[in-house]
Amino acid sequence: MSKLYFYYSSMNAGKSTSLLQSSYNYRERGMNTLVLSPLVDDRAGQGVVASRIGLKTEATAISSSDNVFEIVKQHQSETTLSCVLIDEAQFLNRQQVFQLGEVCDQLNIPVLAYGIRTDFQGEPFEGSRYLLAWADNLKEIKAICHCGRKATMVIRRDETGKAVTSGAQIAIGGNDLYESTCRLHFKEAYFADESAERLDN
Repeated sequence: MSKLYFYYSSMNAGKSTSLLQSSYNYRERGMNTLVLSPLVDDRAGQGVVASRIGLKTEATAISSSDNVFEIVKQHQSETTLSCVLIDEAQFLNRQQVFQLGEVCDQLNIPVLAYGIRTDFQGEPFEGSRYLLAWADNLKEIKAICHCGRKATMVIRRDETGKAVTSGAQIAIGGNDLYESTCRLHFKEAYFADESAERLDN
């Protein structure tokens, strides 16, 4: 039986680069891959997976209402697939993560999903929550905080550089909007106003 893999990290850990390398490795050996990318992430254009180091590939864009199992099944009917790879898998919903399991169990195709574990408030994304629960293999891709520790959290900053503590969970952006940090520096930034209030009282 094929397996569902979840490669998770904070931002800027090289998830897309790793995905592109994995897809290349399959294709170099004459195997076919299907790369999926959530429609909501259009930083490199819809239907494109791109890394910060300049690598990119075309992908099938999927929306939150799409049935991932049926999409893969359709592609499988047209060409033999050796692997399905998904970028920004945190944006999937619960049903879509279940469908990824069906791709492995019913179609016998391995699935490699890459995503961020938590949002700017330290809360898990829906897709990541269920991938962490249901994936056969969990693999962490490490990013580094500015202090040198492992970065496990993500800070969203406003135009003044202050940490944002409320708002919509999804806001597409890169280094202009987000910073990967360790837990200590996440807390220092996220709770900065509360710390200032305690000092004032």
